[in-house]
Amino acid sequence: MNTSPAPYPRMPGLQYTEHVAFTVPNLDEAVRFFVEVLGAQELYRASRPADASFMPENFDVPADSSMTLAMLRFPPNLNIELFEWSSAARRELAPRHCDAGGHHLCLTVEDVAAAVTVLRTIPGVRLLGDTKTVPSDSPNMAGSNWVYFLTPWGLLMELAERSKTVNLPALVGPAEWSSQAHHPNHHEGA
Repeated sequence: MNTSPAPYPRMPGLQYTEHVAFTVPNLDEAVRFFVEVLGAQELYRASRPADASFMPENFDVPADSSMTLAMLRFPPNLNIELFEWSSAARRELAPRHCDAGGHHLCLTVEDVAAAVTVLRTIPGVRLLGDTKTVPSDSPNMAGSNWVYFLTPWGLLMELAERSKTVNLPALVGPAEWSSQAHHPNHHEGA
């Protein structure tokens, strides 16, 4: 007797990941860090005032919530949307990595040691241990160097150096990538 649940239906028309988003306590501080330290480009800002019917229904936030956002671009393949929310019921404590909703953002760098040297000069940045190298018991990522750090407002980030990785999978797709070419039922030459 098969007790596994029925498979989820495939979402039709999925083309690509447009952006990921993070809520930050101070939008100007976060944008400054992403632009000056990480080299992101700010594309635009927008805001929405509190609306007791719209905000809970569309964002699952308290009725008194208002927000300002900034969209940033990291070439070649990532857009990040940063939100600053205002609400009397806003929680200040971010989830830890091990908590439900925990998360981190990983950026690939040419040299983790050089990046760490710069991070050590930035007030409020907290490095989490020394640079580590993935051992051979993880064959697809063996040789990668990595380190986690916290931004001044507490966003958990990772830096990864892949130049010495033994069997690195294609983590960035080709420019002509499409959802059709990478559909699980698509076979090369078919």
